[in-house]
This record gives sequence, structure tokens and C-alpha cells, in this order.
Amino acid sequence: MPDVPASITADQLDPEARAELRTLPGDLADAVARQLVAASLEEDPAQAYLHAKAARRLAARVGVVRETCGIAAYRAGEWADALTELRAARRMTGRRSYLPLMADCERALGRPDRALELVTGPESRGVDRATAIELRIVESGIRRDQGLPEAAVAALQVPELADGRARPEAARLFYAYADALLDAGREDEARDWFGKAAAADVADETDAAERFEQLDSVVFDYLPDPDEQTDPERQPDPERQPDPQD
Repeated sequence: MPDVPASITADQLDPEARAELRTLPGDLADAVARQLVAASLEEDPAQAYLHAKAARRLAARVGVVRETCGIAAYRAGEWADALTELRAARRMTGRRSYLPLMADCERALGRPDRALELVTGPESRGVDRATAIELRIVESGIRRDQGLPEAAVAALQVPELADGRARPEAARLFYAYADALLDAGREDEARDWFGKAAAADVADETDAAERFEQLDSVVFDYLPDPDEQTDPERQPDPERQPDPQD
């Protein structure tokens, strides 16, 4: 079991998550809580997953533990494990907010049909708007995998692109839309949307600013150098006959 720094305490766990541990004995609940906090604070995905698995070994029948383990596995690129844990969390909690991650795991495992079933099937109906947008982002990725760039763009053409309201998920939506546009060969539009994604990304969760700058420099590279442009007044007249004295 990975060591948890002494500075990490059970009280640092989100109160809602902490409430789910009330079925456990006090000392065990504290031990699980500390592993969950360590998993959330750890920057290395592989190490975070180790903490999450340690919590799972202590309390495998608690929904928030399986949820944390699934998310940690997803971030560590352990797609099959992530899918197993998120399915378990969904059974225990009834939450459908896991669907986008589950669909993306299916996509990563090379099963686009299963991924699309999660994205467009009965379970996806009635989800909250943030989850619906995340499902669209996964769908766009699937369409790109299938070699359908314009379908990938269309999947993300939702009202939230243009309504001007600030949302936590706006940066991810704008970024995914920009990426899809770029894949479809629409560089000018992609540059604009990477710029919008950068402006919306107050938490600095994406590299939208860097992507915008890269595309902006490409556009400037296409512009002719003023010093190399030919002066129209000095261009030869095609109808002028050469002067014998020239």
C-alpha cells in the first residue's frame, strides 16, 4: 500500500464523498479518505492510481471509492480497468455522469460501436447538459477515428457554441471543436476557436493558447514579405516593345 504523506488528513476529502464513507468503521474510513485525497492531489497519474487502488482494497463496496479508482485508471491510460471500475460505480450510485469516460474507454479499446451505443443509447437520454456535452466530445473523437472529419465537426455544433454564456465545460467544448475543424482542414476557423478556448480556459486545463499561437504563426508565414513584394509601378508593361538602346 503506498504511503500517504503525513500532511494529508481525512478532513481534506470532499464532504459529499466523506459522507459515503460513513458506513465504514471510523479508523477505516479515515484510512480510505486519506488514500482518496492522496489520489486526487498526486500529479503523477500512475502514482495516483496506486493510491486509488489502495482505497479500493480497503473499501471496494463504496461507490465513491470505485468512482475515484475508475477516474484514476482512466487518467493513467488503463482503459479496461477504468471501464470495470466506472461500471461498478454506476451500479452502486446510479449516476450517469460516468458515461462519457466509459464511452471514451471503449473508444480507446478499439470498440467504436460500443462507444457510440453509450453516447447515443437509452442511458444517455436525460443526462444533465454538462454530461451531454462531454458525450458529444467523445462522439466527435469517434467520428474522427472513423475518418469522418465533417461528421466530427457536426457532432459538436450545439447551442452552447454560440450562446455566449460562461460554463465550466466551455473550454473543453471550444477546444474539441477547434481540433475537429483543424482535422477537417478548416484552419482559419480552428485558429479562432482555439483562441476562444484559451479565453475560456481560466483553469489552464488545455494547451489552447499554444495551439492558437502555432496556427497564428502559420497564417503569418503565408503572408508575403512586404520587402519581397514587387512594386506594381515597376512591373514591366507586357505591351511595351523593347527599346534598341536598352
